[in-house]
Amino acid sequence: MALEASIDRRNHAQSATTNGAVVLPPASYRLRLNPSSEHKPDSYDDLHQLEFTPLLFSSLERYLPPTMLSMSRDVKFQYMRDILMKYSRDGERTRVQRHKEYRQRIISNYQPLHRELFTMHAPSVLVPAFVKAVRDNTEASFRSIMAEPIPGIYTFEMLQPRFCEMLLSEVENFERWVHDTRFRIMRPNTMNKFGAVLDDFGLEAMLDKLMNDFIRPISKVFFPEVGGSTLDSHHGFVVEYGMDRDVELGFHVDDSEVTLNVCLGREFSGGELFFRGVRCDKHVNTETQSEEILDYSHVPGYAVLHRGRHRHGARATTSGSRVNLLVWCRSSVFRELKKYQKECSSWCAECQREKKERQCFSIAATKQELLKRIGNTSS
Repeated sequence: MALEASIDRRNHAQSATTNGAVVLPPASYRLRLNPSSEHKPDSYDDLHQLEFTPLLFSSLERYLPPTMLSMSRDVKFQYMRDILMKYSRDGERTRVQRHKEYRQRIISNYQPLHRELFTMHAPSVLVPAFVKAVRDNTEASFRSIMAEPIPGIYTFEMLQPRFCEMLLSEVENFERWVHDTRFRIMRPNTMNKFGAVLDDFGLEAMLDKLMNDFIRPISKVFFPEVGGSTLDSHHGFVVEYGMDRDVELGFHVDDSEVTLNVCLGREFSGGELFFRGVRCDKHVNTETQSEEILDYSHVPGYAVLHRGRHRHGARATTSGSRVNLLVWCRSSVFRELKKYQKECSSWCAECQREKKERQCFSIAATKQELLKRIGNTSS
């Protein structure tokens, strides 16, 4: 997908008209570089069996050419889908389809222990202060329940104790089912060898609602530059740490735009999170500045919210066991637009440091040149 440019410049076929609507050949499909902020996009939530999330179409609609904005939803949908399909690899579509089939086999056979977990009933899941802050939906209301120990790291009480207990027992029940049936499951990621993907055994809809109704409003305020307002998919899982589980987690960044990390509990010591600054791909291994250092000790029911690109790791759990809920929140729109970004990232601390150094160097060079000219004039 090329912004402000034809997808395929070799083909300049003429557009056709069908039922009064202009239908462009695929080679002429293009998006705008800047969105139409005044345009109110259609909702695509009622469309089922989509290859892409409905919110992606609603978000992408603002980037359509002006001539497309007034067309019917069906025409806009087909236009955007054709662009997305052209740049969605066959291998990726096959992988997604296989994962759907894998997930369906689990859901068809696994019997949940606590069915009430599988619907999002906010008063049963979230503490009242958190619910009120999100419903008030202002930066002041969010900050009233949060601490920000360093820029970009937000901590707050979030989950009800009863919900944490039920989720822990549901995960244990799922793991017993996996053991008894000898079903081979996918682990949460390449770094954690223990834990389970909650989406795979029926909790996807509940976590989707948690992201849409509670995490996205906060992310829109605190993480707008990384797609916080357009979060449209997630990867939800639990990780387990202890002597007979994963002990620690190495230094890394997440495959997310925004990460929610909540301690569910159990008795433990150690296991602190350590944060070391936000970095883009280019600067992910650069040095840490002193003001970027934070060590955080987990408290059951309390959440940490941060950018996925905020470098971090987990120290060794020295005794007992610890289980955490993680939701990696992603924005399809941000990921598409990031492919065409040429300038340094506004959210990467190292990019900003380099930019500031270039500006200082340019100013110093300009001053030196002016002084040189003044000296030549005087002589």
